[in-house]
Amino acid sequence: MMDNDFKRQTERVDQFVRAVRQRVRYTLGKKWNRLNGGDLFHAVALVVRDTLIDRMFETEERYRAQNAKRLYYLSMEFLMGRSLGNNLYNLGIQDLCESALHELGVELEDVREGECDAALGNGGLGRLAACFLDSLATLDYPGFGYGINYEYGLFKQLIQDGYQKEKPDHWLAEGSPWQIERRDQTCIIPVFGRVEENGDESPRNSRWLDWNVLIGCPSDMPVVGYGGKTVNYLRLYRSEASEEFDIEIFNSGDYLKAVEQKVTSERISKVLYPSDAIEEGRELRLLQEYFFVACAIQDIFRRFFENHSNLNDFPSFVAIQLNDTHPALAVPEMMRMLVDEHGVNWDRAWQITVRTLAFTNHTLLPEALEKWPTSLLERILPRHLQIIYDINDRFLEEVRGRWPDDNDRINRVSLVENGGDPQIRMANLAIVGTHSINGVAELHSKLIQTVLVPDFYEMWPERFCNKTNGITQRRWLIKSNPDLARLITRAIGDKWITDLDRLRGLEDHLEDPGFLEDFRNIKRANKDKLGKLIEETTMAVVDPDSIFDVQAKRFHEYKRQLLNILHVVHLYLRIVEDGYTPPAPRTFIQAGKAAPGYWEAKQIIKLVNSVAAVVNQDPKAQEWLRVVFIPDYRVSLAERIIPAADISEQISTAGMEASGTGNMKFALNGALTIGTFDGANIEIQEEVGEENIFIFGLRTDEIASLRSDGTYDPEALCKSHPSLARVMEAIRSDRFCANEPGLFQWIYDKLMSPDDRYLHLADFPSYIEIHERAVAEYTDSTLWTKKAILNTARVGKFSSDRTIQQYAREIWKLRQIKPL
Repeated sequence: MMDNDFKRQTERVDQFVRAVRQRVRYTLGKKWNRLNGGDLFHAVALVVRDTLIDRMFETEERYRAQNAKRLYYLSMEFLMGRSLGNNLYNLGIQDLCESALHELGVELEDVREGECDAALGNGGLGRLAACFLDSLATLDYPGFGYGINYEYGLFKQLIQDGYQKEKPDHWLAEGSPWQIERRDQTCIIPVFGRVEENGDESPRNSRWLDWNVLIGCPSDMPVVGYGGKTVNYLRLYRSEASEEFDIEIFNSGDYLKAVEQKVTSERISKVLYPSDAIEEGRELRLLQEYFFVACAIQDIFRRFFENHSNLNDFPSFVAIQLNDTHPALAVPEMMRMLVDEHGVNWDRAWQITVRTLAFTNHTLLPEALEKWPTSLLERILPRHLQIIYDINDRFLEEVRGRWPDDNDRINRVSLVENGGDPQIRMANLAIVGTHSINGVAELHSKLIQTVLVPDFYEMWPERFCNKTNGITQRRWLIKSNPDLARLITRAIGDKWITDLDRLRGLEDHLEDPGFLEDFRNIKRANKDKLGKLIEETTMAVVDPDSIFDVQAKRFHEYKRQLLNILHVVHLYLRIVEDGYTPPAPRTFIQAGKAAPGYWEAKQIIKLVNSVAAVVNQDPKAQEWLRVVFIPDYRVSLAERIIPAADISEQISTAGMEASGTGNMKFALNGALTIGTFDGANIEIQEEVGEENIFIFGLRTDEIASLRSDGTYDPEALCKSHPSLARVMEAIRSDRFCANEPGLFQWIYDKLMSPDDRYLHLADFPSYIEIHERAVAEYTDSTLWTKKAILNTARVGKFSSDRTIQQYAREIWKLRQIKPL
C-alpha cells in the first residue's frame, strides 16, 4: 500500500515538473538556463492557476445547481499580498510543489520571492477585505469581491536622509499570472453629459443625454478556500477608452485632443488613491469610485438575469456589502439601473435597493467621512445627483413626519450639506440607502450610534449592529509563522485551521516545560530572521535577545506613533543622562507609510529616523536601546515582522480607532499588547484576560470630558512630570536635528497646545508606567512565555471566519453551499 502511495506521489511530482517546464518553454518562450526569479514564479503560478480554474468552474456549477444567493463585496481596496504560498497551502499541494521544485534544483522560498505584492490597497480596509474573501471561500459561501485593477499601487516607500520618498509601485509591469481577463464581459459606463427633465415633481422623469463612455474590462483573481474545494474570485476592473475616438473631435482635425481624451479615460485605474488636494485629483477620485461601482452593479445585474427574470426577486438572490463610504454611489446607481434601464417604478426600486445593500462604517473621524461637491457631481454624474436629490426629498419628508419642528435634526441628517459650496454627505447616503449599518468593534459600533449618527440610530435602531473585525489564520499564522503553526498542530491537532476557538486547547500545555521551550525557541528564531532582514534593508544591527517592541501600521496622528517615539526619547535620556540600567535591552521597531500629502505624518517618520540616528550611534545607549524604521511596509513584510514581535503597540487615542486588525495578528502570533482602551483592544482584553495585556491611558468618556471642559493643560502636565518636560525640551532643541535646526519645533508647539486633539501628553505618564510593568514581566521568561501562549490560545473570536458567519447569518441571509 505504501509502495502504491509512493508511486502515485512520484507520478504527481513528475507531472508538476513537466507542467512547469512546458510553461517556461511554451508560455514564457524561454529556455531553462535563461530564467530569472520572476520567470520561474510566473511558470509555477500558471501551473497552480490551472487547478484553480478547474475548481472555480466546479464551484460555479455547484452554486448554479443550488440556485444560491450570492454576496458581492464592494471595496476600493483589496490588499491581497502575495498569493502563491497561500494558494499552494489552501489547495493542499505545497509539499507537492516543493518536491517538484527540488527535482528542478530550486527552492520554493526563492520562487515565492519572485512574486510582487498585489498593490491593490493601502491599509487595514484592504487587508480586511482580503481576509473576508479567504473566509468566504473556506466556509463555502458564494461570495465575490469587486474592485479596481490598479496598475500602480499606493507607492514604494524609500527613506532618504530620514525622509519618506515615494517611488511608483508598478506592480503589474510584468503582468499577474493570477488574473484571468474576461474581455467578453466588458462594461460600458456612461459619464458626464446632461439631464433633460420632464416635469418638476420628485422623483423626476428624466433622461441622461450626451454622455461619454468609459470601458471597464474585468479580470478575475481566483480566491481558494482552505481544502481547495471552493474557489470564488475577486473581479477587478481596468478602465479603457472606447475603441473609437470621439468622432467629432477627430473629424475637426484635433487628433491630439482625441488621443488626450483616450489617455484621460485610461487614467482612472492607473493609481490607488490619487491626491484629492487639487481639483483634478478630486475629479479622478470621484470617477474611480463611480467607475468600479457602476461596473460592479452592471455585472451583478447581468449575472442575476442569467438565472432569473423578476426583479422583485433581486434581494432574495443578491446581497451587496459596501466597504466604507467609497462605494456609496451604489445607492443612486442601483436606482438608476432599476428606474431608467429596467422601467421599475420608484417605490419598488427603492425597496429593492434598500433590501439589497448593506453598509460597513470604518471611521469615527469626521474628516474621513466623504463629501462630494454638488458642482462636481453635476458635471460628472448629473443623473446620479438628481437621483440623490430625489432620495433626499423623500427621506426628509419622512423625517419631518416624525419630528415636524426639528429643523436642526433635518439639517444634520440631510444628504445635502448646504453652504457656499453644497456637498453630498456620502455616509448619510449610505445609511439611508441600506438595510444594515454596522461598525467593526463593539466600542466603535456604540460610538456610531451615540456620537457619530445618533439621529439615524434613533430613527432606525433595527438597522444598526456590530460585526467585530477578524483576520484569517490561514494567512496570519499558517503562512506567516509556519513553525508555530506546526507546533500548535502537534499539540492540539489541525481543526483550529477552520475553527480558531480550538486554540483554547493550548492552555492544557501551559505547564509543559517542553512546549514552553519550543514556543520560546520559535519566537527567538523569528526574531533572528527579522534581525537579518533589518540589517539587509537598513544596515542597523539589532540583538534578537532584546525585547522587540513593534508598531507597524499606517502613519497617522491619531495612531500616535509620536507617543511611541516620546517614550523612546524618555528611555534614552534616562540611560545617557541618569545612568539608568534597564531590566532588559529593547529594540523599538516602527514601520508604515504616510500618505504623500500628509505633511505631519511624513515629518513624524523623519523624527523616528532622526531619533534612531542619534540613539543607535550613542555608545552609552548601545547595549540597551536600538531604534529601527523598516521601509516600505506591505503584506509580505508584515508576514516577517509580526511573528517576531514580543510587544505590539496599539496606542491610538481612545475612541478614534474603529477596530484595528494588526492588534489581532500580533496577539495570534504570541505578542503581548500595550494598548489604549480603544477599538478591538477592549475585546482582546476581554478574551485574553486583563493580566495578559497592558492597557493604559484615558478612556473615551474621560477624553470627551477633557475636551468639553477645556481642562487639558499640557503645560501643567510638564510641570508635574519633570521627565515629560525633559522629553519635550529634547524635541524642541536641535538634539535630534543638528543639521536642520528648528525642524521639530512644530511638534513641540502642537503637543504643548491644549488643542492637541490626540492628547499625546495626557497619556504619557501612564504609558511610561505600563512599559515599566511590561519589561519587568518580560524578565521572567516562563511567566512571559505563558502570557504569550495565552494570547495565542484566546484570540479565536478574532478569526474572520467568525465575522463572516455573523454577516452571512444576520445581514446577508447567505447559506453555505458545500461540495458533495
